Amino acid sequence: MGNRLSKIYTRTGDDGSTGLGDGSRVAKDSARVTAYGTVDEANSAIGIVLACDIPEDVRSVLVSVQHQLFDLGGELCIPGHAAIFDADIQRLEDQLDAFNADLPPLKDFILPGGGLAAAHCHLARTICRRAERESVTLSHHDAVRPEAIRYLNRLSDLLFVIARVLARASGHGEVLWNHERRKG
Repeated sequence: MGNRLSKIYTRTGDDGSTGLGDGSRVAKDSARVTAYGTVDEANSAIGIVLACDIPEDVRSVLVSVQHQLFDLGGELCIPGHAAIFDADIQRLEDQLDAFNADLPPLKDFILPGGGLAAAHCHLARTICRRAERESVTLSHHDAVRPEAIRYLNRLSDLLFVIARVLARASGHGEVLWNHERRKG
């Protein structure tokens, strides 16, 4: 276990810099801090989904994902560190396939909504997509393991499927995009 924080404020970031996990300091708006900060934001958004009334199988998966996102944040915060592996990505794919198996095929685009839990899950999905984009941006000028980017890509897919599951479980159903509304 690393250092325990007994004092929350240190004043070391008052100059606009922050410490990475390897001890180096970078600007708070650096691509690396932006990437792992958005992973943290996605994790918080999943926490809001978990605060809702959701099925236990969904809860179990999302709690596991929160732990993995914390690992991923650590990987992005410590240059050269590896915390996400192919097995983690495969686990997401297996969970995605299992949840998707009972859903009807998509014929229309789905709008974010379908009840409170589903709407929060859609928000978590979009934040996860932003974390993926920001990790790609970081990879253009600094080392990012491809597993980190693949994990975020697959997680956003899983969150989309879970949002569909939650919309159906809540009784609200999915909100379909009405592309015909502009005709006539």
